[in-house]
Amino acid sequence: MVEKFKKKIKNICCIGGGYVGGPTMAVIADNCPDINVTVVDKNVERIKSWNDGDLTKLPVFEPGLEEIIKRVRNKNLFFSSDVDINISKADIIFLSVNTPTKTKGIGSGQASDLTWIEACARQVADAAKGHTIVVEKSTIPVRTAETVKKILESNNKDNSFSVLSNPEFLAEGTAINDLEMPDRILIGGEDHVAIELLSDIYRKWVDETKILKTNIWSSELSKLIANAFLAQRVSSINSVSAICEVTGANVQEVSKAVGFDSRIGNKFLNPGPGFGGSCFKKDILNLIYLCNYYGLSEVAKYWEQVININNWQQDRIYKTVVDKLFGTVYKKKIIILGFSFKANTNDTRESTSISISKNLINEGAHLLIHDPKVSSKQIAKDLEKEPLTENSNSAEVNNYGTWEYITNLENAFINVDAVIVLTDWKVYRNLDWNEISNQIRPPAWVFDTRLILNKNKIISSNLNYWGLGIG
Repeated sequence: MVEKFKKKIKNICCIGGGYVGGPTMAVIADNCPDINVTVVDKNVERIKSWNDGDLTKLPVFEPGLEEIIKRVRNKNLFFSSDVDINISKADIIFLSVNTPTKTKGIGSGQASDLTWIEACARQVADAAKGHTIVVEKSTIPVRTAETVKKILESNNKDNSFSVLSNPEFLAEGTAINDLEMPDRILIGGEDHVAIELLSDIYRKWVDETKILKTNIWSSELSKLIANAFLAQRVSSINSVSAICEVTGANVQEVSKAVGFDSRIGNKFLNPGPGFGGSCFKKDILNLIYLCNYYGLSEVAKYWEQVININNWQQDRIYKTVVDKLFGTVYKKKIIILGFSFKANTNDTRESTSISISKNLINEGAHLLIHDPKVSSKQIAKDLEKEPLTENSNSAEVNNYGTWEYITNLENAFINVDAVIVLTDWKVYRNLDWNEISNQIRPPAWVFDTRLILNKNKIISSNLNYWGLGIG
């Protein structure tokens, strides 16, 4: 096998053109001009978007991504729906497909659904040629590599494979910075030659001291634990926000004081409506399932509480809105500012805006939803409800418990009863509250769940203000 590795790595294929695959391969291509990198995906429309001449139409929004795509696309970075052909050419294949939580069967609601990982492994087994390094990039359960390896080795062709784990540690909104200046690169595996070849790629721009090499199981588990610890901090500070409100404390002052402790640090101590995104909830549920599987019920219950606090925080905010609006939101207009799970991304997976918006709609409110990057189509999919439009019939218009999509905030606040900031986009920080107060229907409320607004300006504009964790 070592003999087969003497050739230089020339071709990389990444299966999956989503939030991880696209940006990761773009940064690799940008730093390794001597390697051809191809991102493949069966979703033809997604590939078309990656190849679109209008860079604002890329399927993934990340600050800095457009500039990299402009530099390397069609030079040494390519996007294709021809999966098998590109697998056959590849020296290294990254598996970067979705691994959602199972919705039925054994482990439903907690275990990860490995349907796409298994399908990819089978396709690689059939289409690969010679010796190929297969790298797990998706967030997957511990010991998934064992499954992938068994599938790859079951092929009847004269092929051989090395399986590595190389989890991503990206925060959406800062993914490009995280890729270009990572805290660490983690590579797990048994084949030391394959590990070195993958390390060589990262060494083009990452310091050797930041490349950690472990066994494959430690690498897989480290990803789950890292996300679990980060989610735990979010749930912890959100539980503190409730204590601050009832005691008269200020959660920003508390988190700042706590964060100055070098043993704790200040990251992930920003209170908010709860954590979202594709990883935190899914990975904790996966960890809970793993604990229960091995009979560690008390450990499972511990991590369950992190999820419970997150759900409770979202429910608490929704109930606070209803309470401040005299106990009912029926027939009331409410503006939702932000629908992505955080700023600087168009990802809405597990966004707190979904559950809060659904609850308000179920209470009979009419929502006006704005987000700089999330489309009306995506919001409709998440809310499982179509928006009101100019073409909506009279029955739909008169039926409360509705929503509409707004692209311009000018004059959007006319006769609105409440404003809820759910995503910390910068555009919301500088709203003209004096002008808004002339449009809004008094006594109106502004709910700042991200603590990005100027409380004094809002109050001086004769508007009521509620800030998360502000007593």
